[in-house]
Amino acid sequence: MRTTLAATSPEKIALGMQRDGYVIVEHALTPDAVASARADLLRLLDETPTGRNAFEGYSTRRVYALFAKTRTFDSVAIDPLVLGVLDHVLGQYQLSAPVGIQIGPGEKAQVLHRDESVYPLPEPHPNVVVNSMWPLDDFNEANGATRLVPGSHLWGPGRRPDDDPEIVVAEMPAGSAMFYLGNLWHGGGANVTEKPRLGVILEYVASWLRPQENHLLAVPRAVARALPERLQELLGYNIYPPFVGYVDGRHPRTALLGPE
Repeated sequence: MRTTLAATSPEKIALGMQRDGYVIVEHALTPDAVASARADLLRLLDETPTGRNAFEGYSTRRVYALFAKTRTFDSVAIDPLVLGVLDHVLGQYQLSAPVGIQIGPGEKAQVLHRDESVYPLPEPHPNVVVNSMWPLDDFNEANGATRLVPGSHLWGPGRRPDDDPEIVVAEMPAGSAMFYLGNLWHGGGANVTEKPRLGVILEYVASWLRPQENHLLAVPRAVARALPERLQELLGYNIYPPFVGYVDGRHPRTALLGPE
Protein backbone atom coordinates (compact mmCIF):
# COMPACT_ATOMS: atom_id res chain seq x y z
CA MET A 1 0.00 0.00 0.00
CA ARG A 2 1.28 3.48 -0.93
CA THR A 3 -0.31 6.73 0.15
CA THR A 4 0.44 10.39 0.89
CA LEU A 5 0.43 12.06 4.27
CA ALA A 6 -2.60 14.15 3.36
CA ALA A 7 -4.62 11.07 2.46
CA THR A 8 -3.79 8.75 5.31
CA SER A 9 -4.52 8.09 8.97
CA PRO A 10 -3.30 5.66 11.65
CA GLU A 11 -6.35 3.50 11.00
CA LYS A 12 -5.67 3.27 7.25
CA ILE A 13 -2.00 2.49 7.82
CA ALA A 14 -2.85 -0.22 10.36
CA LEU A 15 -5.34 -1.78 7.93
CA GLY A 16 -2.81 -1.66 5.10
CA MET A 17 -0.21 -3.35 7.27
CA GLN A 18 -2.71 -6.02 8.25
CA ARG A 19 -3.36 -6.71 4.56
CA ASP A 20 0.08 -6.34 2.94
CA GLY A 21 2.49 -6.28 5.89
CA TYR A 22 3.75 -2.80 5.00
CA VAL A 23 2.62 0.69 4.02
CA ILE A 24 4.61 3.49 2.37
CA VAL A 25 3.64 7.06 3.25
CA GLU A 26 5.08 9.73 0.98
CA HIS A 27 5.85 13.29 2.15
CA ALA A 28 6.01 12.27 5.81
CA LEU A 29 8.98 14.63 6.42
CA THR A 30 9.50 18.12 5.05
CA PRO A 31 12.52 18.80 2.82
CA ASP A 32 14.01 20.94 5.60
CA ALA A 33 13.61 18.11 8.12
CA VAL A 34 15.27 15.68 5.71
CA ALA A 35 18.17 18.04 5.07
CA SER A 36 18.71 18.68 8.79
CA ALA A 37 18.62 14.99 9.72
CA ARG A 38 20.84 14.03 6.82
CA ALA A 39 23.48 16.62 7.72
CA ASP A 40 23.57 15.55 11.36
CA LEU A 41 23.82 11.85 10.54
CA LEU A 42 26.58 12.45 8.00
CA ARG A 43 28.51 14.14 10.82
CA LEU A 44 28.15 11.00 12.93
CA LEU A 45 28.91 8.66 10.04
CA ASP A 46 32.35 10.23 9.63
CA GLU A 47 33.27 8.49 12.90
CA THR A 48 31.28 5.28 12.36
CA PRO A 49 32.99 2.04 11.19
CA THR A 50 31.51 -0.28 8.63
CA GLY A 51 29.73 -3.49 9.63
CA ARG A 52 31.34 -6.42 11.39
CA ASN A 53 29.50 -9.18 9.52
CA ALA A 54 27.43 -9.83 6.41
CA PHE A 55 24.16 -9.00 8.17
CA GLU A 56 25.36 -5.56 9.29
CA GLY A 57 27.03 -5.15 5.91
CA TYR A 58 30.75 -4.88 5.31
CA SER A 59 30.17 -1.71 3.26
CA THR A 60 27.40 -0.38 5.50
CA ARG A 61 27.69 2.06 8.40
CA ARG A 62 25.22 1.90 11.29
CA VAL A 63 24.69 4.65 13.86
CA TYR A 64 23.55 2.87 17.01
CA ALA A 65 22.43 4.62 20.24
CA LEU A 66 20.73 7.13 17.98
CA PHE A 67 19.01 9.14 20.72
CA ALA A 68 22.28 9.57 22.59
CA LYS A 69 23.91 11.19 19.55
CA THR A 70 21.38 13.32 17.68
CA ARG A 71 18.16 15.22 18.35
CA THR A 72 16.93 15.21 14.75
CA PHE A 73 14.58 12.25 15.22
CA ASP A 74 13.12 13.12 18.64
CA SER A 75 9.93 14.57 17.16
CA VAL A 76 9.63 11.80 14.56
CA ALA A 77 9.75 9.07 17.22
CA ILE A 78 6.75 10.60 19.00
CA ASP A 79 4.90 11.96 15.98
CA PRO A 80 1.11 11.58 16.44
CA LEU A 81 0.78 9.58 13.21
CA VAL A 82 3.53 7.18 14.29
CA LEU A 83 2.12 6.74 17.78
CA GLY A 84 -1.38 6.35 16.37
CA VAL A 85 -0.23 3.45 14.19
CA LEU A 86 1.54 1.85 17.15
CA ASP A 87 -1.53 2.29 19.35
CA HIS A 88 -3.57 0.34 16.81
CA VAL A 89 -1.05 -2.44 16.18
CA LEU A 90 0.85 -2.93 19.46
CA GLY A 91 -1.09 -1.12 22.20
CA GLN A 92 1.73 -0.82 24.75
CA TYR A 93 5.18 -0.36 23.22
CA GLN A 94 8.66 1.14 23.42
CA LEU A 95 11.59 1.77 21.10
CA SER A 96 13.64 -1.31 20.31
CA ALA A 97 16.29 -0.64 17.66
CA PRO A 98 16.63 2.95 16.40
CA VAL A 99 19.52 2.97 13.93
CA GLY A 100 20.87 5.21 11.18
CA ILE A 101 21.89 3.05 8.20
CA GLN A 102 24.07 4.10 5.29
CA ILE A 103 24.42 1.37 2.65
CA GLY A 104 27.64 2.04 0.77
CA PRO A 105 28.63 1.37 -2.85
CA GLY A 106 29.33 -2.29 -3.54
CA GLU A 107 27.24 -3.56 -0.62
CA LYS A 108 25.59 -6.94 -1.24
CA ALA A 109 21.92 -7.60 -0.62
CA GLN A 110 21.09 -8.47 2.97
CA VAL A 111 19.57 -11.86 3.70
CA LEU A 112 15.79 -11.75 3.96
CA HIS A 113 14.72 -11.91 7.58
CA ARG A 114 11.96 -11.05 10.04
CA ASP A 115 12.72 -8.47 12.75
CA GLU A 116 10.71 -10.30 15.38
CA SER A 117 12.73 -13.50 14.96
CA VAL A 118 15.07 -12.37 17.76
CA TYR A 119 12.26 -13.26 20.18
CA PRO A 120 11.73 -17.02 20.74
CA LEU A 121 7.94 -16.82 20.81
CA PRO A 122 5.68 -19.69 19.76
CA GLU A 123 3.76 -19.08 16.54
CA PRO A 124 1.25 -17.82 15.81
CA HIS A 125 1.22 -14.88 18.23
CA PRO A 126 -0.04 -11.29 18.22
CA ASN A 127 2.10 -8.60 16.62
CA VAL A 128 5.01 -7.67 18.87
CA VAL A 129 7.24 -5.58 16.55
CA VAL A 130 6.54 -2.66 14.22
CA ASN A 131 9.36 -1.06 12.27
CA SER A 132 9.49 2.23 10.41
CA MET A 133 12.01 3.21 7.74
CA TRP A 134 12.75 6.89 7.03
CA PRO A 135 14.78 7.45 3.83
CA LEU A 136 17.01 10.52 3.82
CA ASP A 137 18.05 9.82 0.22
CA ASP A 138 15.81 8.68 -2.59
CA PHE A 139 15.55 4.89 -2.29
CA ASN A 140 15.65 2.87 -5.51
CA GLU A 141 16.57 -0.63 -6.58
CA ALA A 142 20.06 0.37 -7.69
CA ASN A 143 21.16 1.99 -4.42
CA GLY A 144 19.87 -0.64 -2.02
CA ALA A 145 16.22 0.12 -1.32
CA THR A 146 14.62 -2.33 1.10
CA ARG A 147 13.37 -5.57 -0.48
CA LEU A 148 10.27 -7.20 0.99
CA VAL A 149 7.80 -10.00 0.38
CA PRO A 150 4.23 -8.64 0.52
CA GLY A 151 1.85 -10.84 2.45
CA SER A 152 4.61 -12.89 4.07
CA HIS A 153 3.45 -11.68 7.49
CA LEU A 154 0.51 -14.06 7.01
CA TRP A 155 2.61 -17.14 6.36
CA GLY A 156 2.33 -20.02 8.74
CA PRO A 157 5.09 -21.22 11.09
CA GLY A 158 8.19 -22.60 9.41
CA ARG A 159 7.63 -21.12 5.95
CA ARG A 160 10.58 -19.19 4.53
CA PRO A 161 11.06 -17.30 1.26
CA ASP A 162 12.47 -19.57 -1.46
CA ASP A 163 15.04 -18.63 -4.08
CA ASP A 164 12.48 -16.78 -6.17
CA PRO A 165 9.90 -15.18 -3.86
CA GLU A 166 7.63 -12.35 -4.93
CA ILE A 167 10.07 -9.65 -3.86
CA VAL A 168 9.01 -6.00 -4.06
CA VAL A 169 11.57 -3.20 -3.93
CA ALA A 170 10.41 -0.37 -1.67
CA GLU A 171 11.38 2.51 -3.90
CA MET A 172 10.42 5.86 -2.34
CA PRO A 173 11.60 9.46 -2.31
CA ALA A 174 13.51 10.99 0.58
CA GLY A 175 11.11 12.17 3.27
CA SER A 176 8.82 9.16 2.96
CA ALA A 177 8.12 6.66 5.72
CA MET A 178 7.58 2.93 5.45
CA PHE A 179 5.79 1.09 8.25
CA TYR A 180 6.12 -2.69 8.30
CA LEU A 181 5.32 -5.53 10.66
CA GLY A 182 8.02 -7.43 12.48
CA ASN A 183 7.01 -10.75 10.91
CA LEU A 184 7.30 -9.48 7.32
CA TRP A 185 10.21 -11.00 5.40
CA HIS A 186 12.49 -8.21 4.16
CA GLY A 187 16.12 -7.13 3.81
CA GLY A 188 18.32 -4.31 2.60
CA GLY A 189 19.13 -4.32 -1.10
CA ALA A 190 22.46 -4.32 -2.91
CA ASN A 191 23.98 -0.96 -3.75
CA VAL A 192 25.38 -1.10 -7.30
CA THR A 193 25.78 2.68 -7.60
CA GLU A 194 28.77 4.86 -6.75
CA LYS A 195 26.96 6.73 -3.96
CA PRO A 196 25.75 5.59 -0.50
CA ARG A 197 22.10 5.70 0.46
CA LEU A 198 21.07 6.87 3.94
CA GLY A 199 18.02 6.11 6.04
CA VAL A 200 16.91 5.66 9.63
CA ILE A 201 14.91 2.83 11.14
CA LEU A 202 12.84 3.35 14.26
CA GLU A 203 11.79 -0.07 15.48
CA TYR A 204 9.23 -0.47 18.27
CA VAL A 205 8.43 -3.52 20.37
CA ALA A 206 5.68 -4.48 22.78
CA SER A 207 6.60 -3.13 26.24
CA TRP A 208 6.61 -6.55 27.88
CA LEU A 209 9.54 -7.64 25.70
CA ARG A 210 13.15 -6.57 26.09
CA PRO A 211 14.22 -4.05 23.42
CA GLN A 212 17.13 -4.96 21.16
CA GLU A 213 19.19 -2.00 22.37
CA ASN A 214 19.51 -1.21 26.08
CA HIS A 215 18.56 2.47 25.92
CA LEU A 216 18.91 2.98 29.66
CA LEU A 217 22.64 2.44 29.24
CA ALA A 218 23.01 3.70 25.66
CA VAL A 219 21.46 7.12 26.34
CA PRO A 220 23.18 8.94 29.25
CA ARG A 221 20.82 9.91 32.04
CA ALA A 222 21.68 13.60 31.63
CA VAL A 223 20.58 13.40 27.99
CA ALA A 224 17.43 11.40 28.77
CA ARG A 225 16.34 13.90 31.43
CA ALA A 226 16.12 16.66 28.81
CA LEU A 227 13.98 14.66 26.39
CA PRO A 228 10.19 14.95 26.02
CA GLU A 229 8.36 12.79 28.57
CA ARG A 230 6.82 10.58 25.87
CA LEU A 231 10.24 9.89 24.38
CA GLN A 232 11.60 9.06 27.85
CA GLU A 233 8.84 6.47 28.16
CA LEU A 234 9.66 5.02 24.76
CA LEU A 235 13.31 4.65 25.79
CA GLY A 236 12.33 2.41 28.69
CA TYR A 237 11.30 4.76 31.48
CA ASN A 238 7.85 3.24 31.44
CA ILE A 239 5.57 0.76 33.16
CA TYR A 240 3.85 -2.11 31.40
CA PRO A 241 0.56 -2.44 33.33
CA PRO A 242 0.15 -3.21 36.08
CA PHE A 243 3.74 -2.72 37.32
CA VAL A 244 6.34 -4.37 35.07
CA GLY A 245 9.43 -2.16 34.96
CA TYR A 246 9.28 -0.53 38.37
CA VAL A 247 12.40 0.77 40.16
CA ASP A 248 12.51 0.31 43.92
CA GLY A 249 8.74 0.00 43.86
CA ARG A 250 8.24 3.28 41.97
CA HIS A 251 7.78 4.48 38.39
CA PRO A 252 11.15 4.52 36.56
CA ARG A 253 10.78 8.19 35.61
CA THR A 254 11.06 8.94 39.34
CA ALA A 255 14.52 7.39 39.27
CA LEU A 256 15.41 9.21 36.05
CA LEU A 257 14.50 12.64 37.44
CA GLY A 258 15.85 12.02 40.94
CA PRO A 259 19.41 12.37 42.20
CA GLU A 260 22.19 10.28 40.68
